[in-house]
Amino acid sequence: MTSSGRWPSFPDRPRSGSTVQVSDAPGAPASICRTGPDPASAGHRLTGVSSARSHPHGSHAAARDHCLSPARAVDRPTGPSRYGRMFPGLDPLDTDPGLLMSAGDTGGICDSAAVLDGLGRGDDATEAAGWPFFGQLIAHDITADRSPIATGGVDPEALRNARAPKLDLEMLYSDGPVGSPFLFDLGDPAKFLLGPDGGDVPRNQQGVALIGDPRNDVHLFALTLHIALLHAHNRIVALLRADGVSEADVFDQARTVLTWHYQWIAVHDFLPRLVGATLVEQVLAEGGRWFAPSPLQAYIPLEFADAAYRYGHGQIRHTYRLVDDGPAVPLFPDLVGFGPLPADRRLDLTQVFDVPGRPPAQRAKRLDGRLAASLIGLPEQVTGAVAAAAYRSLAVRDLLRGDTTGLPSGEAVARLIGVTPLTADEIEPSWPGGTPLWFYVLKEAEHRGGGDRLGPVGGRIVAEVLIGLLRADPTSYLSLQPDWEPDLPAAGPGFGLADLLTLGIYSDRAAGRT
Repeated sequence: MTSSGRWPSFPDRPRSGSTVQVSDAPGAPASICRTGPDPASAGHRLTGVSSARSHPHGSHAAARDHCLSPARAVDRPTGPSRYGRMFPGLDPLDTDPGLLMSAGDTGGICDSAAVLDGLGRGDDATEAAGWPFFGQLIAHDITADRSPIATGGVDPEALRNARAPKLDLEMLYSDGPVGSPFLFDLGDPAKFLLGPDGGDVPRNQQGVALIGDPRNDVHLFALTLHIALLHAHNRIVALLRADGVSEADVFDQARTVLTWHYQWIAVHDFLPRLVGATLVEQVLAEGGRWFAPSPLQAYIPLEFADAAYRYGHGQIRHTYRLVDDGPAVPLFPDLVGFGPLPADRRLDLTQVFDVPGRPPAQRAKRLDGRLAASLIGLPEQVTGAVAAAAYRSLAVRDLLRGDTTGLPSGEAVARLIGVTPLTADEIEPSWPGGTPLWFYVLKEAEHRGGGDRLGPVGGRIVAEVLIGLLRADPTSYLSLQPDWEPDLPAAGPGFGLADLLTLGIYSDRAAGRT
């Protein structure tokens, strides 16, 4: 928001009064670009809020939820909800599991601890440290593979995705206020329920999170992003009410507004940073060459889920500061989740995302094929009991996952899509028969993306899949209104993730709400 407390003006919006303009496209979100006073400003009443809190138990009708059936549980997704292959004609690499475990275990080529002291300059990348965690939330939104880690081949047809392959914030909304009422405020079920001070999700008496996806409670960063999105939804509900949207429609419209902004950010803020604006523009203009599912026929390619989109593990920093001048601590075990979040352990999002008017955030780790020590030795709260100590290494798990699902080598994919494969010196050391696709994507990012972004193989897979999933979803902004642009307020010249994450949190603090 601007310092004046008003929404920015748009030339195609009326400049007086408080209006909501609903797009002609079915399913398009109501525009909530306001030209009147900010509803959080003193003296401006939020229509419907005060009366909503006074309703007795059960008398406040829950908002309709057309997107998710109240009868459907999270483990029973709609649609194909399957995995498949992006490059079905390529043979699996079939690397010796012992070699994979040696490479990914402590002291192996994926362990950054052995080389960090010799780097001198450190290993910071260009982008802010929060971006891989946003990528993790997208992963939780579109995939949930519950199969155990194993060696030996796995038939992709036997794998089931417990998520619908859509960027629809299912990990936030679950089954909506009808099917998942424990996520919502009993007195105002169009809004999410938050912890007592607004800084945590609600939890049961044993400290277990009441949350749309328990994986978003795995560590402080995922949880903080989840909470920020809850605040953003609640803020949008208040804005829509102030614009006169009826109680029967306010939840559905708020969900669509938040989802479309999230989808737009994935395409226009997240992907350009990760794969480059040129590739994003090409895939938007020409469509996917290797992944272009028909509407309602989307699936998750194994090359994406078990290799390219695991790039973010290589961007996790060795340590993080949570607040200005705070101590630097590793992600694990210090910031592991799965329990109540005390007030003195909260994350200031400006520490990991660049926000106008604040100092630059901490940067992500460079992509170079190596993982931070805290990921080479994951705590048991994350992995559960394991049959071998090496399975506590996320690098081992990534390498074995690609072998188990029969992924091709990175070199084979490069040749197929028409790019020059990495040289043996760039792979360093070379692998017999070819390089596992996950490791190849990381090394390609180091040598072809400067350590800051994915190279041509990893970038092509990620860009085509995320854009392809949106195009296969008939309710996405890219399907219904591809030229749509965000109309929530932005602190800078253009809207971005930082604006969405701070939308609800800072406005609630300014108004004295939690």
